[in-house]
Amino acid sequence: MRKDGRRVGTLALALLFAGPAPSLGQAETLGEAYVRVSTSVVVIRARGQEVTADGLIRFKEIGSGVLITPDGKVATAAHVVQTMEDITVEFLGEEPVPARVIASEQWADISLLQVSVVPRDATVSKLADSDPVLVGDSVLIVGAPYGLSYSVSQGIISARWAPDTVTKDFPLAEFFQTDAVINTGNSGGPMFTRAGELIGIISHNITKSGGSEGLGFVVTANTVKKQLLERRRGWYGVDLMLVSGAMAQALNVPQAGGFLVKQVVKDSIGGRLGLRAGDRIGIVEGQHIPVGGDILLSVQGVPMTSVDDRPAVLKALEALKVGDDLRVTVLRGDKVVELTTKFTGF
Repeated sequence: MRKDGRRVGTLALALLFAGPAPSLGQAETLGEAYVRVSTSVVVIRARGQEVTADGLIRFKEIGSGVLITPDGKVATAAHVVQTMEDITVEFLGEEPVPARVIASEQWADISLLQVSVVPRDATVSKLADSDPVLVGDSVLIVGAPYGLSYSVSQGIISARWAPDTVTKDFPLAEFFQTDAVINTGNSGGPMFTRAGELIGIISHNITKSGGSEGLGFVVTANTVKKQLLERRRGWYGVDLMLVSGAMAQALNVPQAGGFLVKQVVKDSIGGRLGLRAGDRIGIVEGQHIPVGGDILLSVQGVPMTSVDDRPAVLKALEALKVGDDLRVTVLRGDKVVELTTKFTGF
């Protein structure tokens, strides 16, 4: 009995002074973590057109994304794909495959793509619960900065920002701030914990030099789930800009405000409605904006005068059934025009 007691005592002392057992993520090297998550990451190449001071020009966009479902749904940044007419996706070591936008939230800078083919070796990175993530936690990102595919960088969570606190361009997004290196081409790519959990989608950085300055902003995974997965959100193929106050008056908007149509994708709901985008750049109240296109006034009879009207408009759109009339009113030139099309689904 005395001998067994010594053994128990020795074991108790060993447990007392032993540190906690490392988790899988903590035990891995950065390289091992990269290998484990990289087959869910994609490079996105897209083509579109936009109005500049030189007229209508075609351009290319390179971004990143991440596979989040086995059936081929890829999460990325809205500004990479939302108004693009031709999109391809490349998985690690695979040929490019076509993809299309199926859902988008411009004001949170997040979109979902549906890819035509999912390679056999691709893995799925499911969106994790981002609420438990703390400032100071270690993270890694994988993407295509400046087109350099499958580059990895690491850093920490520097801060956490509630919606409508970082930028007026994306008021619906909750953001992680990170010092991990983010450059052009990283947009839309995933941010993982060191344990390989997908906790965010890269949006943008704040820079004065044009490069990375350690001020990167990543849309939280819970924002993606709330805005795109937990509701019937679609893609309309339009890029809108709020005009209000003095700008709305200068443009002769017949209500407190409206949404100027900056871009329209041809094969989209907005395109089928017949919405017209601006065809030249003008200076209105000191700002350079696309002019000559429509200004959206209402959707399904719901006025669109400010961002506060968006919940009611989205509720009306989410209630649409296939075959219903989709109705909008726009200011076109100096006339209010109603546009209608049959809703065919997303």
